[in-house]
Amino acid sequence: MRFTSILAFAATAFAAEKGFNYGATFSDGTIKHQADFEAEFNSAKNLVGQSFTSARLYTMIQGDTNGVIEAIPAAISSGTTLLLGLWASAGSAQFNAEVQHLTDAINQYGTAFTNLVIGISVGSEDVYRTTDLGIASNAGPGATPDTLIGYVNQVKGAIAGTTLAGKPVGHVDTYNTWTNTTYTAGLASACDFLGVDAYPYYESTKANSIDNSMSIFWDDYNAVVAISQGKQVWVTETGWPHQGPTMNQAEANLDNAATYFKETGCSLINGNVNTWWFTLQDQQPVVPSSGVVFAVTGPGMPPPTTPLFDLSC
Repeated sequence: MRFTSILAFAATAFAAEKGFNYGATFSDGTIKHQADFEAEFNSAKNLVGQSFTSARLYTMIQGDTNGVIEAIPAAISSGTTLLLGLWASAGSAQFNAEVQHLTDAINQYGTAFTNLVIGISVGSEDVYRTTDLGIASNAGPGATPDTLIGYVNQVKGAIAGTTLAGKPVGHVDTYNTWTNTTYTAGLASACDFLGVDAYPYYESTKANSIDNSMSIFWDDYNAVVAISQGKQVWVTETGWPHQGPTMNQAEANLDNAATYFKETGCSLINGNVNTWWFTLQDQQPVVPSSGVVFAVTGPGMPPPTTPLFDLSC
């Protein structure tokens, strides 16, 4: 396969993390608390067929108390590693608050927290939302590469001299945003790692049936590796929905979700690539308003440990 050499590089470069993405709220907007995060993290660790022991976050701020997000003590309690996220599309004042909560977490939880941190993501798909495609998709406010370069350097300065010093600081964006190098090359230079979000299901300008999904994904990933300037490339979001509309040739159903995990997911796991799957449970307590459901488990808290499809590799 075309991705063999990339997998060999990844396997020798670092030990892989395997986890899910976790929002700060449930699908109906209810804010998650420590017990909710703990329930999710423990269910992920105990899923039949595959144990997921890492969590990717999008913010450092607990929405209802304005304190440090309660995913941090939940991770400490459950032994879950963390790819931290700082929201970067709400302006400099909000980003300053994200950085302050990052330093607050260091001071509050010490090495019990910082030893779990795999890396720090400055933003998520912020540049995509400023592109013509993002604007046409009504994706919401974003941030330019120059703004994000400043934020990356701000975070590196904030953790210097702390127990987070030396942890990689990067940015997450869509594969086609990263490969627009006339726009993003400077941002890639500023980052220690590049996080890539890639969903063949949504790539409706391609022949994106489930039969082609694995090759589309690896073409996307390899394209980011090619422009990464030697930086590590982590898979921060991918998955296939089991509910939702047909996108060109891509059909959302359980069989296809299972196939995508068995082929693409297992190739990432076996290839030792840092991967945060989308997602453990995105339909609790209600189906997302988009109607597109990527959940690996069914509804309920704690999330069921028997997945909706086979996760073994």
